[in-house]
Amino acid sequence: MILEPISNRRAHFSFSGEPVDQEKLLTLFKAATLAPSGGNNQPWRYFYGIHGAHGFDLLLACLDEGNQRYCKNAGALILGAAQVRYLYKGREISNAHAWHDLGLANSMLMIQAVSMGIKSHPMGGFDPEKAREVAKLGPDTDPVVMIALGYAGDEADLPPDLARKQASSRIRKPLEEVVKQL
Repeated sequence: MILEPISNRRAHFSFSGEPVDQEKLLTLFKAATLAPSGGNNQPWRYFYGIHGAHGFDLLLACLDEGNQRYCKNAGALILGAAQVRYLYKGREISNAHAWHDLGLANSMLMIQAVSMGIKSHPMGGFDPEKAREVAKLGPDTDPVVMIALGYAGDEADLPPDLARKQASSRIRKPLEEVVKQL
């Protein structure tokens, strides 16, 4: 049942430092490309670096200091960007739903990661202008999210505040609070 990997997805802090290999990353990106999008525009763009490579260090430097503490041991880092404007039949179109569509793609990517034993942690705590520069994004594309990926590390190596977060229960609001029949 698909609900199981969805239920098992959560933000992870403890990574082993083992790189996520190219083939597995391509499987994750393939899952992302299968997400629905308005007009089938597929406005998501991904930029990644594998642990131990220069691209990883460039993306790590974009993260806020607090996120760098644990992401330094991730197996890969991803920058997710949304193409918010594009040309259609010779005229510029503004895509008001590009961020939403990227979110759908990110969900597919992270659920696929769970099914492959890969942990993930999506983050908004990064410098978007630095990320824009690293990925050479034009004005039509917004840097939206960074995602750490990797294999579980030793939780004993985490600083106490992150160890508490890692060990905490995953609390979700009750359905009655977020779903209303009209």
